[in-house]
Amino acid sequence: DPAVWVMTSSSLDLQVVWMTINIFLFLWFYFFYDLGDQFFYTRHILGSALAWARAPAAVLNFNCLLILLPVCRNLLSLIRGSFMCCGRTMRKQLDKNISFHKLVAYMIGLMTAVHTIAHLLNVEWYYNSRLGEYDDLSTALSSLDDSGNTTFLNPIRSTTTTPTLLVFTSVAGITGVIITLSLILMITSSMEVIRRSYFEVFWFTHHLFIVFFAGLVIHGAGRIVRSQTTTNPPHNATFCKDRIDDWGKIQECPIPQFAGGFPQTWMWVIGPMILYVCERLLRFIRYMQTVKYRKIVIRPSKVLELQLVKNGFKMDVGQYVFLNCPAISQLEWHPFTMTSAPEEDFFSVHIRSVGDWTQKLISIVEQLPEGAEGPKMGVDGPFGTASEDVFDYEVAMLVGAGIGVTPFASILKSIWYKFKDSNPKLRTRKVGNTLILYGFPLK
Repeated sequence: DPAVWVMTSSSLDLQVVWMTINIFLFLWFYFFYDLGDQFFYTRHILGSALAWARAPAAVLNFNCLLILLPVCRNLLSLIRGSFMCCGRTMRKQLDKNISFHKLVAYMIGLMTAVHTIAHLLNVEWYYNSRLGEYDDLSTALSSLDDSGNTTFLNPIRSTTTTPTLLVFTSVAGITGVIITLSLILMITSSMEVIRRSYFEVFWFTHHLFIVFFAGLVIHGAGRIVRSQTTTNPPHNATFCKDRIDDWGKIQECPIPQFAGGFPQTWMWVIGPMILYVCERLLRFIRYMQTVKYRKIVIRPSKVLELQLVKNGFKMDVGQYVFLNCPAISQLEWHPFTMTSAPEEDFFSVHIRSVGDWTQKLISIVEQLPEGAEGPKMGVDGPFGTASEDVFDYEVAMLVGAGIGVTPFASILKSIWYKFKDSNPKLRTRKVGNTLILYGFPLK
């Protein structure tokens, strides 16, 4: 749980920095839109909903910049290797990438809700203002045309347009609906009960991030939020707001001009998007590399052991790989912790029958003729911080529950090889292994 991780991890300082930046961005842009002179007339129509829509948008830009970085695993591996001179705690925090990814996603979900509600109110108030239901100033501002030497403020250009029609016909409205629906599907399908039992649903739904980012980049192109531009002579809103009939007639009050802000979201997300594309290209290259089977074993309780060989593959204890079996799906990649030791000339994984993908893989292997080669397998990795720190202590206690015990097989094997070879660098003299079991009634 990311909330527990935040409270218990030594990376609390990093989370404080992240939250501080979020708060700063929210407050900065809130007051920018709530106090800025260029938004005086816009605020007159929309009130505080303007600031409540734009401040979350700034926070969204920042977190959409971050959301892809934790899943760029090769980038994390590169960074981890660059910090070998630093403390192990700092390096290990990189392995909390998925927890941070979830935390950022929660912030995106929260800010999306605030942003959406505020803009729905804005659309309603734009509509009412266009109908003349408010004061004379709101009506005059909404009646400004986009012709000659004037520019409009209210994006609702006709009294026959409804708020619903604006939402589903404008660039901002259509992309906003698409972005929100994509986000809802991604977040709900990421619930643990769905992810564990229906991983394929989680996997395919999560690829709506492509739609999400495409919509995000286009979202601001409509430039619906408009601000007053500088005119010559200047239009002083505080002086001219009570002199509507004099607009364009006296020098002090030329007709106010407005323009939409330049879209900025693409500048926030283009870098992470390029990095992620490179990540997927590297995964494809690794997928094309040949992987051979050393051994295939069906263990009790529907557990499949695969011993694989791949040229140039090097691993450390505690790391994991992503596997892809084209015979099942060319798109699905599933993570598995390696159970082999670095001293062995192969790497192995133990796969338990949980979910459709693992069940299909075990079924394919069970139907293979004796001595036949296994199905084509793509391998991406290894990833994760190695657990070789255990070898720095004379006494080590390994405690795990459920899937968390998987790395211990690799650690114990490696210790055995080091003892066998009388490795002088091995300080470990005693290892305790505690397995926590749950769900078994005691009698």
